[in-house]
Amino acid sequence: MTPVHLAALAAPQLLLAGASLVLLVVGAFRPKAIRLVAGLGVLSLLAAVGVVAIEPLGRAFGGDLVADQGAAFAEAVIYLASAAAILLGQPWFARRGQARFEFPILILIAALGMGMMCRAADLISLFVAIELQSLSLYILAAFEKSDGKSAEAGLKYFVLGALSTGIMLYGVSLIYGFAGGTSFARIAAAVAHGASGGVLFGLVFLICGLAFKVSAAPFHMWTPDVYEGAPTPVVGFFAGAPKLAAMVLLARVLTESFGPALAQWRQILVVMAILSVAVGALAGLRQSNLKRLWAYSSIASIGYALIGLAAGGPEGVQAMLVYMTLYVVDVTGFFACLAALAREGRPLESFADVSGLVRQRPGLAVAMTVFALSGLGLPPFSGLWGKFYVFKAAISAGLAPAAVAALIGSVVAAYYYLRLVKVMWLDAPEGQIDAPPAEAAGLAYAAAFFVFPVVLIALMALDPAARAAALALVQG
Repeated sequence: MTPVHLAALAAPQLLLAGASLVLLVVGAFRPKAIRLVAGLGVLSLLAAVGVVAIEPLGRAFGGDLVADQGAAFAEAVIYLASAAAILLGQPWFARRGQARFEFPILILIAALGMGMMCRAADLISLFVAIELQSLSLYILAAFEKSDGKSAEAGLKYFVLGALSTGIMLYGVSLIYGFAGGTSFARIAAAVAHGASGGVLFGLVFLICGLAFKVSAAPFHMWTPDVYEGAPTPVVGFFAGAPKLAAMVLLARVLTESFGPALAQWRQILVVMAILSVAVGALAGLRQSNLKRLWAYSSIASIGYALIGLAAGGPEGVQAMLVYMTLYVVDVTGFFACLAALAREGRPLESFADVSGLVRQRPGLAVAMTVFALSGLGLPPFSGLWGKFYVFKAAISAGLAPAAVAALIGSVVAAYYYLRLVKVMWLDAPEGQIDAPPAEAAGLAYAAAFFVFPVVLIALMALDPAARAAALALVQG
């Protein structure tokens, strides 16, 4: 790939970094200009999407940063999801008297880190990008300072995140010691002559560290508590975009650096995938809190994505990209619905809270039904197409048993998805629900409209784009 000047290759990241610094100064001198800071943050993210579409492809910074179609594909989705998080979150905090100008800035910094994760081609840049994103997410989880659950969520996320970082760094040190370098190209050259036991041991630790970031079992222990305690718009943000960034990073590491060791890392991914689907399906059966329920749903969803990635090759990576893109829309829309629902100012978060929802807020009930059926994988919603790509790639790669296990998990998880639909449509309401705010309801309706029927048209563009992105990630 052609070397490119750093300023040209990292233009989206420089734009977001500059916008973060400028908005920080604006907020410091005009702390009440919260809507201005939020609006400029959204515009900065949309501008970054435009820059991603026109920037040159190549490598810079000694080859440690790469701009290719894989990074561009993921960044476009991540920046759009980040903009949606600001549009959803800032009014949500304002209605509770907790609006602060730091919120959109933290989203920008997290998006900056996620963009760097998609472009990392070196273990050092990988670590810096992950920590830049993670530190922002820790603060966002505890952003609602007056809520003890939010503070607890931030603390748990931080402590367990530090543990995962230590595990990942141990793996990085082992890989560096046995491969003789930190760049993906240097590691690939070492592995091409036969992966030593030390390199593979380091790879296991690296995968475990990244598995925490995507809440894959058995590294999922933080997810239900953090989802339940963190503010609803924040959960909607880091349940989607950060996981896509981490999956793209994992795909680049495995295919570009450890491609010859496919047989070894495939076994790890398959085990984690099946465990994730099983944990997400079975543990979700006992949940009464909708945020905890969707935490287990997200764990299962990561299991499906890992099956696609375990298939290896362009087809497997493409399946993962399509699945994760559709998942980001689903999860953003579902948490937009939760952000729109309140009773006397109190957020609705349990099954009992949304009973009989269709009689008072039919639009939101229909939207939540769409997201539930999509998570189930029922045709013709977007969840079906994501799973179709994953299962097709898995069967082509000889992973039919893993696909069958994941399909069984989908059948088990159908219980809690259909239970939610039943509660909203058949049970009696328990009280008057507040009028939904326009921004949250609008985002929920837009996402539901994408899940069906727009997805049937969008797939015609998403399929070739994901295929080109997958080729770029696999070929390096």
